[in-house]
Amino acid sequence: MGWNPFRRAPLLHVARDEGTGPVVVFLHGIASSSLTWTHVVPALSDRYRCVCIDLLGFGGSPIPETAEYTLKEHVAAVARTIGALRLKQPFILVGHSMGSLIATRYAARNPKRVKRLVLVSPPIYVNPDALSDDRDRLVQDFYLRAYRYIRENRDFTLRNGGIVGRLLEIPKVMDINERTWVPFVKSLEHTIESQTTIADLAALRMPVEIVTGTLDEFTSPGGIRIAERLRGVTVTRVRSADHVIGKRLARAVTAAIDDE
Repeated sequence: MGWNPFRRAPLLHVARDEGTGPVVVFLHGIASSSLTWTHVVPALSDRYRCVCIDLLGFGGSPIPETAEYTLKEHVAAVARTIGALRLKQPFILVGHSMGSLIATRYAARNPKRVKRLVLVSPPIYVNPDALSDDRDRLVQDFYLRAYRYIRENRDFTLRNGGIVGRLLEIPKVMDINERTWVPFVKSLEHTIESQTTIADLAALRMPVEIVTGTLDEFTSPGGIRIAERLRGVTVTRVRSADHVIGKRLARAVTAAIDDE
């Protein structure tokens, strides 16, 4: 059901707001927090105002009991939080992973507010039957089946999520635990698996740059290629980079933001 549609969306936690200059708003991905931007913000804050928002259910943001963590709910909370910043000029919006899906929908609904969109490691998924390449269909079908398994096997996911989190380049960047379990599984089902990203991208008029690693564990090559054919969308593929924004991927993200 989600929260009452007549009630205001929750105000999210602004984890970082630093630097001066043109505004860049950052949205992290699922099971994470604004620590996602550890290697990005320091490279930009001398010339940009960098605002990092924790998504609904993650980091320091609220976890409403009635939330279903749909794309609509995530976007509504982001929109209220950005509105509270009272930004006077259009800004650059940057999203990582699930945050890139939320950023795309926000930009489609608020085109006058966003001057440029940067999507990092976006999990752009479509119905496998919409892909012509056999390998692309297999990859897409694998992810959708894997996500269902992750949602339905709580102990397995929490145990292995903790192990993986300790191995990542950015400490504590993976925020999947007892506290965030409900936001995680519901966001996975209702935002990532039920996305409309290609339709949202097709509606945009501002420039869009996708930055993705060639070793990204969660990318759908077929989905990226469909997005790349849309008007105004360019793709930068970073060799030997994976899904997490380590130093190599961070350099490409910084360059995309600087690409006026």
